[in-house]
Amino acid sequence: MTYQESFIEFMVRAGVLTFGDFTTKSGRKTPYFINTGNYKTGAQASALGDYYAACIRDHLEEAGGADVLFGPAYKGIPLVVTAAASLYRNYELDYPYCFNRKEAKDHGEGGSMVGAKVKDGDRIAIVEDVVTAGTAVRESIALFRDIADVKINALFVSVDRMEKGTGEKSALDELRENYGIAVYPIVTVRQIIDYLYERPIDGKVYIDRDMKEKMEAYLRTYGAGQ
Repeated sequence: MTYQESFIEFMVRAGVLTFGDFTTKSGRKTPYFINTGNYKTGAQASALGDYYAACIRDHLEEAGGADVLFGPAYKGIPLVVTAAASLYRNYELDYPYCFNRKEAKDHGEGGSMVGAKVKDGDRIAIVEDVVTAGTAVRESIALFRDIADVKINALFVSVDRMEKGTGEKSALDELRENYGIAVYPIVTVRQIIDYLYERPIDGKVYIDRDMKEKMEAYLRTYGAGQ
């Protein structure tokens, strides 16, 4: 089993990847939902870091490397911490990491950043959960403009929903084209469909023929490039 296949099963068992009738923040009716807020144990955090670390190890150098890993507040904070810890624990890759405060601190050391001190010329890799519109990434780009002259090389996310944003391209493709950021998901929704179709997890089939058709119909409507 690949780590991508293991990750799909991990999301299902954690109750993070669920199937049914949902409405996204944008108002789209979707047959599946990914809620990373459902990760809630130390074991899950440790495993999640391992999946991110495997993806980062596989792809970061081809993206141009990184001097610092960055996790956008709030969900990116535990992700970047556990990913950095896993990279060191499993691969002896010791990356500095940092994250931002939602509101700048006006006492003590002050500032809006916590962790590694970013400097001009640093290469940054962003660690995020699921990117829909790319808002958090664009906010991160704007944030760094006020801190240092950095190069954001890569973005690592758990799942690429492969959905179009306001135009015909996906939010991830827009980030690639508009900002030159290489984007790497641990898995895509297409991989989820292909792996889970008629495959039981702990005795239950989550994507049967009916659910597969609902997901395919959703991608035909909202999928980028469909």
